[in-house]
Amino acid sequence: ILFQMSVEVERKFLFSDDTLKTLESIGVCVGEHQFHDQYYDTPESELTLRDMWLRKRNGCWELKCPTSTSSSGREELSGEQSVAAVLCTCYKEINNLPEIYQRVREVLKEAGKDGELEETPSQGDDSWLSRLNLSCFAEYTTTRRSFTLREGGVQIDLDQADFGHHVGELEVLVPEGGDVQSAQEKITETALKLGLTGDKQVEGKMNVFLKRYRPEQYEKLLRAHVL
Repeated sequence: ILFQMSVEVERKFLFSDDTLKTLESIGVCVGEHQFHDQYYDTPESELTLRDMWLRKRNGCWELKCPTSTSSSGREELSGEQSVAAVLCTCYKEINNLPEIYQRVREVLKEAGKDGELEETPSQGDDSWLSRLNLSCFAEYTTTRRSFTLREGGVQIDLDQADFGHHVGELEVLVPEGGDVQSAQEKITETALKLGLTGDKQVEGKMNVFLKRYRPEQYEKLLRAHVL
C-alpha cells in the first residue's frame, strides 16, 4: 500500500498581544486544544543527528523527516524567495506506524544498531522502542490556539508550552512533491498581514527545550548543523 505523505512547510514567529489583536480582527479562531508530546531517540542521538524527529503525540506516532528541498536548491532562488525559504522549514510527516518503523530501522541499520527484529509493531505495543534502544529525551504539553485567515490556506497556531516557552507557527501542508515554493509565498504574505517582520529563523519549542534541559544533545545537534 502506498501512503500519501504530506510535507509540512512551516515558519515560526514570536507573538505579542498586538499579533493576537490583529489575528482576532482579520482571522477566525478554529479552536483551542492541548497535546502531550514525547520524543524518542537512541543514547547516541542517531535519529535527531539526521534531523529525524520521532514523537508520540497524544498516543499516536509521528515521524518528521527532512525533505530533499530542506537544504538544497536555495541557490537558484531570487533574493525574496530565498529569504522565504530560509525562514521556513520543510518536513515530511509520516503518521503510519509500519512506515515509521521501517524508516527508523533503516537509519539504525546504517548505524549498525538494528539487531534482530521481529514483525512490525502494532498501535499500542511499544516494545519495539526498547528493542531499538530508543528512549524518551523530551516530553512536554502544549496548549495551542489555532486561527485561519478567510483566504490563503495558511493555518496559524499560537503555542504555549508547559515549560514556559511560547511561539507562533504559520503552516501549510502540501502533498509530497507539491509546490513548496508557493506554500512559502503564502506564508510570507500571511506574515506581512500579521505585521511580522524579521529575517532570522525563530527558535521552536524543541530548540528551547534542548537548550534548557538537554544542553549536551543541543550542542551536538548545533555542531551537526541540525539546529
